[in-house]
Amino acid sequence: MTFAEATAVQSVADDEYTVRVAEGWDIAGNANGGYLLAIMGRAITAATGRPDVVSITGHYLAPARPSTGRVAVEVVRSGGRHATASAMLELDGRPTLVALATVTDLADAVGPEQIDAAVPELPAPDDCVAFSPSGDGPGPPSFASQVEMRLHPEDASFAEGRPSGRARMRGWFRLRDGERADSLALVLATDAFPPTIFNADLPVAWTPTVELTAHVRAAAPPGWWRCAFRTRFISGGYLEADGEIWDGSGRLLAESRQLALVPRG
Repeated sequence: MTFAEATAVQSVADDEYTVRVAEGWDIAGNANGGYLLAIMGRAITAATGRPDVVSITGHYLAPARPSTGRVAVEVVRSGGRHATASAMLELDGRPTLVALATVTDLADAVGPEQIDAAVPELPAPDDCVAFSPSGDGPGPPSFASQVEMRLHPEDASFAEGRPSGRARMRGWFRLRDGERADSLALVLATDAFPPTIFNADLPVAWTPTVELTAHVRAAAPPGWWRCAFRTRFISGGYLEADGEIWDGSGRLLAESRQLALVPRG
């Protein structure tokens, strides 16, 4: 199933959509958070008629298993360049995710640029570690089969029981089988990689997302994207993960921040 198919929405009433949380886009049975947020973005872009998410925030209320649900969208404002809307996802009659997004047409996103950050340094994709369920690399057997990821060798050692000691994940990302990417694929990519805490040398294997925000800065290009995520603070039972996504030529595509729960035991 392609990403576009897995995030499709069907209008059933004014600003109300049926959705299918597809099988195979989960990790240990629960749908990936970036995938769920992309579904919300799909409903909001449909309701507003704007093709691209420029900012989207999701608050996760409950785990999501594969099932059919509904998304109710409320368009708060629609102006000349942007529209803003909120949305609620219900699965099996239970509120599961609430989102707020501003959408636009990124074809019109032009202006001066000044970047005070270095592009993440990565070996070529073929020199990185395949993150897949096929037996030739580390990874869960569901979500990772839907996309292509290559981890920086220094950040992949956690899968062999040797965390690097630095709470970060770097690597390459793209959709499978040459599928054309859009701004919602960038939202997906912000939550696609293994948790940064896997390399922090702490006895933690489960970090559910509390809140995820993605800022999309440019239209999604074809090819591999450079991705880097890092955590500086693991404190009070939570951690943050700050993300950057760049294209192969070094252009900034998206940024993200995620707040995740660190279970006590």
